[in-house]
Amino acid sequence: MDPEPSQSLTLNQCIEQIAQKLEAANLHHGHGALDSRSEALWITSKQLDLSPSEALDCLERTVTTEQTQQALQITEERISTRKPLAYILGEAWLMGVPFFCSEQSIVPRSWIAELIVDGMLEPWLPADGKVLDLCTGNGSLAILLALSCPDIHVSACDISMPALALAARNIDRHNLSSQIELLNGDLWDALPEPHDDNLFDLIICNPPYVNANSMNTLPAEYHAEPALALAGGDDGMDLIRRIIAAAPDYLSERGALLLEIGNEFVNFKNAFPQIPVIWMEVSAGEEQVLLIQAEDLR
Repeated sequence: MDPEPSQSLTLNQCIEQIAQKLEAANLHHGHGALDSRSEALWITSKQLDLSPSEALDCLERTVTTEQTQQALQITEERISTRKPLAYILGEAWLMGVPFFCSEQSIVPRSWIAELIVDGMLEPWLPADGKVLDLCTGNGSLAILLALSCPDIHVSACDISMPALALAARNIDRHNLSSQIELLNGDLWDALPEPHDDNLFDLIICNPPYVNANSMNTLPAEYHAEPALALAGGDDGMDLIRRIIAAAPDYLSERGALLLEIGNEFVNFKNAFPQIPVIWMEVSAGEEQVLLIQAEDLR
């Protein structure tokens, strides 16, 4: 039997109690947490002003009755609304880094983040290099790049002004306003005309790529996010076609384009059968993120 909420619990007991409630509700996970226990850890650690990783180091700590009640209220909101937990808490974590989160942008998540933090992109990141983050959303990938490589300059653009407003808050949070420039516009329209002085060494992009059939069957949690940031047209490749078509104009001679395509491997191969691609290994496999060198785009 679960302890009554009026009783004092350890952090671990509180996590277990909340995890059971979340598990019974058949929620969909994938917005920064892999399962019910991960979300329970996230909910409970927030009440203690700890990061999820910090909370794991003090599982026997006592949680007050008030903190438990607050955690249970958040749990009930998560179950009743089916909204991603990050929207309810107003915060998300990506590769251990915190970001403000709201419905102005999708919840920060990208396999590209793994490649940044693991140093896999360093061959395309020269000292004083220039990087472009297309479709930056809340700015999380641009921020991870800037934190990982303090000597590079990052331009980050998005079509959505509300998303850029959230990105600006996150950039301020991490004191990176001198290193990251925000630009508003529809893909390349956000940038000045390319010339020798403003080419990029690396362009990264986690674009809208969900195909139309998949969009229609997404769980409720995804429908709480802006469709503009998810929908990629009939085959998921609408924006990717535009990105690949113009990327050569904006890349330096030895530059590269890094794209996340999620579960659209087959559609990508069908759309671009002639382009030599380097598939990057991430935790989900070797078909989610690809790199194309500038010379193979021209």
